[in-house]
Order: sequence, then C-alpha cells, then structure tokens
Amino acid sequence: MSAGGRGGLLRRHRDFRLLWCGQTAGKFGASVTGVAIPLIAVSDLHASTFEVGLLSACAWAPWLVIGLPVGVWVDRLRRRPIMLASAAVSLLLFAGVPVVGWLGGLSVGLLLVVELLTGTASVFFQTAYSAYLPSILEPGDQAEGNAKLHGSASAAQIAGLGSGGVIAQLAGAVNGMFANAATLLVSLLCLVGIRHREPRVARTERRSGALAGEVGEGLRLVAGDPWLRTLTLFGSASNLALMGYQTILVVFLVRSVGLDPGAVGGLLAVAGSGGVAGAFVARRVAGRVGTARATLLFELGLALFALLIPLTVGGAGVLFYVIGGFCVSMGVVAGNVIKAGFQQHYCPPELLGRLAASTAFLNYGTIPLGALLGGALGTALGVRTAMWVMTAGVPLAGLILYFSPIGRARDLPTSPRPAVGHAERSELPSR
Repeated sequence: MSAGGRGGLLRRHRDFRLLWCGQTAGKFGASVTGVAIPLIAVSDLHASTFEVGLLSACAWAPWLVIGLPVGVWVDRLRRRPIMLASAAVSLLLFAGVPVVGWLGGLSVGLLLVVELLTGTASVFFQTAYSAYLPSILEPGDQAEGNAKLHGSASAAQIAGLGSGGVIAQLAGAVNGMFANAATLLVSLLCLVGIRHREPRVARTERRSGALAGEVGEGLRLVAGDPWLRTLTLFGSASNLALMGYQTILVVFLVRSVGLDPGAVGGLLAVAGSGGVAGAFVARRVAGRVGTARATLLFELGLALFALLIPLTVGGAGVLFYVIGGFCVSMGVVAGNVIKAGFQQHYCPPELLGRLAASTAFLNYGTIPLGALLGGALGTALGVRTAMWVMTAGVPLAGLILYFSPIGRARDLPTSPRPAVGHAERSELPSR
C-alpha cells in the first residue's frame, strides 16, 4: 500500500505492524540484557573493567569475521527465514544463562561464549532485516516506516534500560535474562504472522561469481561512492568512540559515581529518551533544512554534548550524564533515520544485502575494538580518564562529515551516479 493510502502506516499495513511489534519487543529485551550482563559481570562475578569490555567486544566481533559473506548469503536467500532462525538461536542462548546460574555454573567465560554466539546470530538477523524492510514497504512509505521503527526502538530501549536496573535489583541480574528470552519469543511470533512472502530466488537469478567476488562488489560499491564512503568512515569512527565509553559506562556509574543498579537503569533510560526525540524530529528537521545539513546538526552539533558525561558525580551532578546522554542519543537515532532512508532510496534493491553487510562490516567492525579500547584505557588510566578520552572522540568523528561532500550540500542524493548504480554497493544500534 502506498503512501497515499488512508490512515497511518501502523493502522493500514498489517505486515509492517507485525514487524514493528516484533522489533519493538526485541529491542526492549536487548536493552534489558544490555544492563543485565554488565551487572552480572560486575556485581555477581566481580569482573574487572577489562573483562566487562571484553564481553562487549565478543558481542560485536562476529561482524569482523562473517559480516561480509553474510551479506552475500542474504542476497541469495529469502530474508524472513534467516531472521526467524537467528531470533530462535538467541532466545535459547539467553534463556540458558539463568538456568546455568541456578546450577551454579555461571562464569565470565560462559558469558563470553553467549555474547559471541548471540552476536553471530545478530549479524544474520540485522543484515537480513536491513534488506527485508524495503520488500514489504513501497518507496513512498519507507521514510515513515524508518522513523516509526527507530522511534519505537528508542522508546523500547528506554523502557528496557529502566526495567533492566529494576529487575536486577528486585529479582537479580541473572534472572533479568529471561526478559530478553520472552521478548524474542514475541518477536518470533510476530515474524511468523507476517503474510508477505518473498519470491523464491531462482538459480538463474543468483550471481554466478565466487563468494569473494560478490563480497568485493559490495566493498567497491562503498569505496567508490563519495556519499557511501563518507557515511561509512564516519560510522566507523563514531562507533569506536561510542562503544569505547558505553562499554565502561555501567562501571563508571557504579564504581566512580556510586549509584546502585536501580538508579543506573533509571539514568540510562532517561538519557536514552533522547532517541525517541531524535526519531520524532528527524524527518521534520531534514525537511526544513535538508537531509545533509540535518545530518551535520545531529551527528556533529549534538555530539559535542558528549563532553558533559565525564563530569558526572553523585547528587545533582548526575544531570551532566542525563543531558549529555540525551543529546548523544538524540543525534545518533536521528542520524540513523536519515541514513536509513538515504540508503534504501540510493541503493539498487538487489544489492541491499551486500550494502548492509559491507557498511556494517566497516561500521560495526570498530565496535569490538572500541569495547576493548575502553576497557584497556579504564584499566590503565582509570575509568573517569578513559571516559574523557572516549567521549572526546564522538564529536571528533563528526568532523569527517563536515570536511566531506555532506558538509557542502543541502541534501543527500536520492539516486546514485550512473557509473555506480550498476555495479557497486552497505549499517549500525545500530549504532
């Protein structure tokens, strides 16, 4: 159904509504886990700062190992079955953590394995999901769909972050893992309920080149196009800095600021509400000032507020984190809404999987490096000093956009140059 249909997209498009519900539930559970696993490591297993960083690194390391070939496989296969299988694997792994905890076998090593395996499942799910959304929405609906998905994801993350701290305080951080398992079950049921069926990829439609050749095609697409290249380089640098400070954030708030788990979850939720605001205003600001200028405003202007975060202290001093975290979250989500719409219009549909995988490989590939860097700096220099170093990198990354074609344009292009359109073409939580 086109954008000209009556009513909002959620009201008139059943399949999108199910996808939206499933993704919202999944993001809620992932946020609970994002609080629960560091709290399990810090409070229950007394892990070091570096071990906490290593946990985050394991969750993202699969992007470096299998991210590129997964993009080719996603383009060769139907995307929905890949998403179903990935969600099912993650459900079983997360549900197994509290069971092992009850049996007395929980350890940092086990958490590392769980993070590595669920991270692998996430590579398949996220790559397939990025290429799947345009198949159920017509081009005129994609901007609204992106905004709704990013906005609901941010709202779910806020609720999940707050709930994660409360659950950890009331029932224990280990039991909080059941929340993610339950929401993954909801996500699975929603995906099963989607009526749209992708056509089976005929053998004659599959590219005959070797896997390495198809991987190279995606990388050449990103490297050869100035717009894609700029956004990918920016994403890589930004994610390095973002993950560097986010990895040690729970350690910082618990050990340096002196907050209890419930307060940590509440603060993370309040700061994360900036993501909802970002999703709400992204299209409006982009429509008023242009998509390129809006990208600069969100990804560079708001990023400057990250420098408030290391100033956080107890009492009223927590407002430094709230303001800084709110602005960073707002900028990241708004920028992602604009970027998602740009990629979906700019990239040929048959290359979306490779585009998603190539950009994700480069963008997400720096996340485990950022996690290890944050943990190492926290160990060597102290947590607060490490927070200063990593948060400074957030606005510095935005300078890549400023000194690129984006800094000289009003709008991002809506179609590739003719030389690029045929042969070449790749994402983040997410940043």
